[in-house]
Amino acid sequence: MYFHVFLTTECDLQCKYCYGKACEDIDSDFPFAVDYSLPREIAYNIDVLAAFCEQDPHCVLSFYGGEPTLRLDVIREIMDNVQAEHFLMQTNGLHLDKLEPEYTDRLHTILVSVDGGQELTDYYRGVGVYKRVMDNLRFIRLHGFPGELVARMTVMEETNIFNEVQWLLQNPDVQFSSIHWQLDAGFWRNDFANRSFQQWVEHNYNPSICKLVRFWVDEMEHTGTVLRLYPFVGLMQSLLRAERSALRCGSGWINYTILTDGSIAPCPAMQGMMDFYAGHISTTNPRDLKRIFVAKPCTDCTILDICGGRCLYANITRRWDADAYSIVCNTVRNLISALKQEMPRVERLIAEGRINRDDFDYLKYNGCEIIP
Repeated sequence: MYFHVFLTTECDLQCKYCYGKACEDIDSDFPFAVDYSLPREIAYNIDVLAAFCEQDPHCVLSFYGGEPTLRLDVIREIMDNVQAEHFLMQTNGLHLDKLEPEYTDRLHTILVSVDGGQELTDYYRGVGVYKRVMDNLRFIRLHGFPGELVARMTVMEETNIFNEVQWLLQNPDVQFSSIHWQLDAGFWRNDFANRSFQQWVEHNYNPSICKLVRFWVDEMEHTGTVLRLYPFVGLMQSLLRAERSALRCGSGWINYTILTDGSIAPCPAMQGMMDFYAGHISTTNPRDLKRIFVAKPCTDCTILDICGGRCLYANITRRWDADAYSIVCNTVRNLISALKQEMPRVERLIAEGRINRDDFDYLKYNGCEIIP
C-alpha cells in the first residue's frame, strides 16, 4: 500500500492556483461535513506509524503537506524509525539543501513543484522561486541523490504544455528523470466563471498535447529513448497491454493519505472529509482499509477502463457543474486519442527492437496521477 503522510498543513509559498484560489473560494458552499480542527502539525507518536507500517511488508510512504520540508525533524524521525519499502517526497524544493544527504539519498523519488521555465514558474509561485529550487536540486544531485527526480507541473491557462515540457527536457539547470503535470481544473467552486478555460483547452492545450505525443514517439524513433512523461508512459503501457485500470493515482483503493491526527483519508485533497475516512493508523490494518471508488458520471463513461476516473475528489465533490467538467473530460479523450493514433508506430518500434516494453515500466502510485 502507498500512503501520503501529511507532516504539516503549513506552506511557505502562496501559489496562484492554491493559496490564491483558496482565498477566493473561502465563502463557497461545500456539500460535505469537514473537520476543520485537524492539527496543523503531525500530532501522533511515530511509534504508532511504525506499528501501522509493520503490518504491510510493501508499505510505501510519501512525505506530503503543506510543505513537508518545513518539518525536517519529523522526516528524519520517520526515516530513522519506520520500516518502509520506499520513501518518497512531494515538495516545493525550497529547503532540500537543509536535509542531510544521508536522508535525501535514501529517497526513492522526489517530486518537485516546478511549472516549466523560470518566467512561468515564478509567475505561478513567486519571484525567485525557480532559481532557489534549481540551486537546491543541483545541490542534492551533487551530494549523491541517485533517485528519480520528477518535475511536477501545475497547468493553467498561462501554460503552453508543449513549450514548457520542452524547456524542462532541455533546460541547462537540472536534468529531470521524469515530468508530470496536473490540470488546475474542477478543484475550486468559484474559479471557472473567471477563467478562459474552455478556449484555452480547445485552442492551446489539446492541440499542444497532440503535438507533444508526436514528439514523444519521434524521440523513440530517432533515439531509441522513451522519455518518461508520465501521462504518456502510464497510458501507453496500458494500451499496449490492453489492460483495464481503476483510478490511476490509486486514491481510495491502493493509495491513501495519513492526516496529521493519524486518520486515513482516501486522497490528500479530502483531508477533513470525515464521511470518507478509511480508518486510523492506531486501529486499522493497512491491508483492510475501506475502499472508495468513483461513481457517476464516471461509471457511465465509455473511456472509464483506460481513464480510471481521473479524480476521486472532483467526482465526489463536483465543484464544477457538469458542462464545465465535460471540458476536462474532453482533455482526457483527446489525450487517449492522440496516444492511440501513435500506438501502431510504438508497436512497430517494439517489434523492431528499437525500444522495449519494459521501457514503459514505472513505480505506480508514486504521486503522478497519470491522468492530468
